Amino acid sequence: MARGGGQGLARVAVVVRAGAAPLWWLGVFAAAIGVLMLGVTGRRIGVLAGAALFIVAALVVASVRRGRYTALIGSATRAGKHDVLQDRAVAVRNWRRGHRWWLVLAFLAALGTAFAVPAAGGMLLAGCGAGLRLKAAWLGRRERADGALLWVRVDWLDGRGGRPTHKTVKGYRTTGVAAGDAAPGGARRRTAALV
Repeated sequence: MARGGGQGLARVAVVVRAGAAPLWWLGVFAAAIGVLMLGVTGRRIGVLAGAALFIVAALVVASVRRGRYTALIGSATRAGKHDVLQDRAVAVRNWRRGHRWWLVLAFLAALGTAFAVPAAGGMLLAGCGAGLRLKAAWLGRRERADGALLWVRVDWLDGRGGRPTHKTVKGYRTTGVAAGDAAPGGARRRTAALV
């Protein structure tokens, strides 16, 4: 609980986007190692299977739970003047700390599958990262269209950094597009150079 009766708020798009970079880079690294192995299927089949898995994973991750997002966006209320907006770096760090062991296990699993299907596991992991990036971009388009940034109460997130569509999340809050230090979609806000 923040001072003055307000709540700590994290950007929805930032929380979604937080996993994109680690999943992408761990997937690329695992695929690069995996392609060096012959595996059971051989490299060519492994890479082709991996490419198909990459596309499917990206599309599934980008589209899953959109109905829940839409419902929460539709019922969003204005943030109060005592609510505290969490910095982008803090939200990203919290998500990654809360999911670090899952990321390690996913990376090891992707490496392990290379002994059977070279590169496929790594490309699947990278596809999940790409899907999160696409989902954050979709949220960014919604934020621009509505002229409002989406925030979620930190204490409603599942675990440390959690999921912004978890059942504990009862609704989103909104602010103007200039609030916080992240642009629509959760990317770092680019500051214009002073003339």
